[in-house]
Amino acid sequence: MSRQLELRLSGSGGQGLITAGIILAEAALKDNKNAIQTQSYGPEARGGASKAEVIISSDAIDFPKVTLPNMTLALTQIACDKYISDISEDGTVIVDEGIVLPDNIVAKHIYRIPIIKTAINEVGKEIVANIVALGLIVGLTGIVTNESLEAAILSRIPKGTEELNKMALLKGYELAKNLK
Repeated sequence: MSRQLELRLSGSGGQGLITAGIILAEAALKDNKNAIQTQSYGPEARGGASKAEVIISSDAIDFPKVTLPNMTLALTQIACDKYISDISEDGTVIVDEGIVLPDNIVAKHIYRIPIIKTAINEVGKEIVANIVALGLIVGLTGIVTNESLEAAILSRIPKGTEELNKMALLKGYELAKNLK
């Protein structure tokens, strides 16, 4: 049976969610899966709403765009308001704590998780919230192996930040484990 993840990551420019989408797609390729990653952001790259979309499948991917995500993440209210309106009924919505969801969201699972607070308080830097989010997503879905995800992260991050990012990844896995 084919398992396909259609994921939308959204937040503000500068939060690293486009990088997170690229990392997740690379991890899928390392696991010999098919993956497509696309992105868009407003003209004010830093601070404006941005999104990355990733499709991961064990089978061929028929269409290169996410049409109806089965998982979506929003780290800011602006991104939530702009990008979270469409989600499959059996899908999963993950938002940073404090974000108010529209009343019409129909998803099987809705999680309000302290992703940014975890990055700040438990890892020490808000800039790794994207990696905390990746750990959370992979911890919930198992869509890629932990080894491939870590290798993809380490190939994309600035030298000298390896331990910080590994800690962020572990904190994301812990958040997922606490939800199960």
